[in-house]
Amino acid sequence: MTPQIRQYGTWDSPLSPKMLAGDMRLLDVQWADDGTTLVWAERRSGKGVLVTQSGTDAPRDMTDTSYAVGGGVGYGGGEFTVAKDHVYFVASGRLYRVGLHDGLPKPVAPDFGDAAAPVVSANGKWVAFVHSYEDNDGILITDTDGTRYPRKLAYGTDFVMQPAWHPQKTHLAFIAWNHPNMPWNGAQLRLATLAYDTPGIPYAAAIETIAGDDTTAIFQPTFSPDGRYLAYVSDASGWGHLYLYDLGEGTHQQLTDGKHEFGAPAWIQGVRQYGWSADGSAIYALRNDTGVVTLWRIEIATRHSQPIDLAPYTHLEQLSVSSTGDHIACIASAATIPPRIITWNAQTGIRIVRRATTESIAPAQLAPIQPMTWQGHDGEIVHGLYFPPTNPHYTATGQPPLIVMVHGGPTSQRFVAYSSEAQFFATRGYAVLYVNHRGSTGYGKAYMNKHAGKWGVYDVEDSLTGAQHLVNHGLADPQKLIIMGGSAGGYTVLQSLVDKPGFYKAGINAYGVANQFTLVLDTHKFESRYSDWLLGALPESAAVWRDRSPIFAAHKIQDACIVFQGSDDKVVAKDQSDVIVAALKKNNVPHEYIVYEGEGHGWRKPETIEDYYSRILRFLTQHVLYG
Repeated sequence: MTPQIRQYGTWDSPLSPKMLAGDMRLLDVQWADDGTTLVWAERRSGKGVLVTQSGTDAPRDMTDTSYAVGGGVGYGGGEFTVAKDHVYFVASGRLYRVGLHDGLPKPVAPDFGDAAAPVVSANGKWVAFVHSYEDNDGILITDTDGTRYPRKLAYGTDFVMQPAWHPQKTHLAFIAWNHPNMPWNGAQLRLATLAYDTPGIPYAAAIETIAGDDTTAIFQPTFSPDGRYLAYVSDASGWGHLYLYDLGEGTHQQLTDGKHEFGAPAWIQGVRQYGWSADGSAIYALRNDTGVVTLWRIEIATRHSQPIDLAPYTHLEQLSVSSTGDHIACIASAATIPPRIITWNAQTGIRIVRRATTESIAPAQLAPIQPMTWQGHDGEIVHGLYFPPTNPHYTATGQPPLIVMVHGGPTSQRFVAYSSEAQFFATRGYAVLYVNHRGSTGYGKAYMNKHAGKWGVYDVEDSLTGAQHLVNHGLADPQKLIIMGGSAGGYTVLQSLVDKPGFYKAGINAYGVANQFTLVLDTHKFESRYSDWLLGALPESAAVWRDRSPIFAAHKIQDACIVFQGSDDKVVAKDQSDVIVAALKKNNVPHEYIVYEGEGHGWRKPETIEDYYSRILRFLTQHVLYG
């Protein structure tokens, strides 16, 4: 069939706004102790649900949507853990347990504050978990029956995450850090030595810091099955690599090296990048090479690393290794393969357990991802991912409109992974560029540290030079450039419209920062001091804060802009969007403003997601395609 000639941006796509609204999100997957039963968390219609499957039996829901499974500390994560014959999970900030094979959920801890990242002792008697109440964060411990009131185990720092039990119950390891740091700037690996009082309740007899500091990030402590070693990830070398701490000798050794990452920015609780083999002779780990994430086996005795072929997948997350054999489970995807839960072992290979979508769209109908680099405004190398306009039923002449998408954070990264959002636009005839601007993670510590004091500089410049790079290669129409982002990415949209008026035809801003000063007054505890690193400490850097606040230069904005905001956003308050929209209105800039009631920092309701993408299409048609 000969493709029909039709203008870029007007192609009929197999991905409708309703389909994006119906996508189910896979949050985490873990093996049960028997090595054959899987438990995973998925989000349906904005609500988290626990699901289990034994062997090849049909999956079974362990909770209904009334429980809203999801970690409640910071941005969430750390939804559950599996131990013995139970699953311990967090719903609406409270810790519960439910039988692995039957039964109803039962509260384990009182209903106050927020909980995340539960971990259970080897004997199944005690559960420790991250807790936050009135901005006081620490680790609590209680019995797994929920008959005792929780006891404070580790407090005294601004933040904690990733608690891990020693197999002999003698220690508990965890990550801690203090303001103004974020965990990827500098954190400490702490080791609590446990003692037991007369009733037999554990308490921390001593807590020592064994790795990390204010400029070294530490991530995911995990004890070896025999308890000899404590593994962790450190960026002391400039890249996130695996290390071992010998508890008996008190010594550290580096297991991996090279220009790749085994860690990840800990935006949420419960992130897992590696796991011990059942016999403790090796570690299975996820390695990030410029956005492609692959599985590796690292031998402890020799430090030899060997890749494990999980093609066609190019992105893996939430690795779980069974304790009864080297069976792997993870969430996997690729450019044209939506997320799936898969398992793998050397004998049977890959098995697909769960699919996030119906996968009714053939891969040939979707856009491939092309990793690319270009020179920034100062000659340094910048990274990104390019999605060409792709639809076998259509073709067009000339160059396509380009959507430059800026990730949030701003310390984050776009991967060579399935993106329904990018595919939504690419299959309509838009080119899409994901900008992993300087300041992003995944390309080494020096690349990330470019953002120190430079938020609103490198993200703005690298987005522009990325777009110009595609224009120069005939891959984008210079008259139809769009910049799009949410949260910190939304800030980059606004700052770009201020600093680069006329370069973009339009901006799409979702809950972006307009005023840096009021942001730190209104945002949540986790990021309340992040701007000290991104912009500089106040009052010394007040001039920088003002210069990087779009509201104070909104009169420079001349390009059409659509602004989206959740009424209940606790990270970027609604006032941030209100003030920029008022300025756009005052200056007669073409704009639209949509506030979604009951939504927070990001969209969860299917009706919101459907409306969001429908409105963007109408906006682009009016202001870019025919504007």
